[in-house]
Amino acid sequence: MQRSFSLASQLAKRRGFSTNSEKIVASVLFERLPVVIPKIDPVVYAFQEFKFRWQQQYRRRYPDEFLDKANARGKGDYQIDYVPAPRITEADKTNDRKSLQRALDRRLYLLLYGASIGAPDKKPIWHFPEKAYETEETLRKCAESALESVLGGLSHTYFVGNAPMAHMVVPPTETAQVPSLKRFFFKSQVIATNKFNIGKCEDFVWVTKDELMEYFPDQAEFFKKMIIS
Repeated sequence: MQRSFSLASQLAKRRGFSTNSEKIVASVLFERLPVVIPKIDPVVYAFQEFKFRWQQQYRRRYPDEFLDKANARGKGDYQIDYVPAPRITEADKTNDRKSLQRALDRRLYLLLYGASIGAPDKKPIWHFPEKAYETEETLRKCAESALESVLGGLSHTYFVGNAPMAHMVVPPTETAQVPSLKRFFFKSQVIATNKFNIGKCEDFVWVTKDELMEYFPDQAEFFKKMIIS
């Protein structure tokens, strides 16, 4: 019996499973998808313009009678003048990072400022919504609980898949008595809303991928690989 227990512990260490000295944490990368289509790069626009003009040389010539009928369509009292909404909002002008009404052509990610699991000296730091794994049925359930505790509900969220998108091993520090932990990241997206009542933190921001690196300079390379968009 003692021999089998020793063998199981060795397998756990080899395969990277959590041991009693390690803590498992589920973190949520909560993102808002782009609201408007990103602007076309000038090089791409120039190529598309050239492609269109080139194809026009070989287009099929339709009879004038057919074109006159086609042009007559769409005329009537039901037509309205389309005025596109501005791409630059007031939140962009004031750099209001608490608002979701900014960077409409980019993805935004939620960051919280406050107590975090594994933070040295228990000082408040910037982090993602998180929760230590306890007795949840799955690790995704733990991630859902982490996000629900911050938002107050999950009615305007959508979790992408059941498996984590990445994981990070945080070794123990020598200066602070903090045990090692494994942090698993789950992706969730904003659905049908542009405002949340964020709680259980001292502060929060919605940032783009480039802005996110400012809050995690030591883990910038890791997050650049994790966040592909």
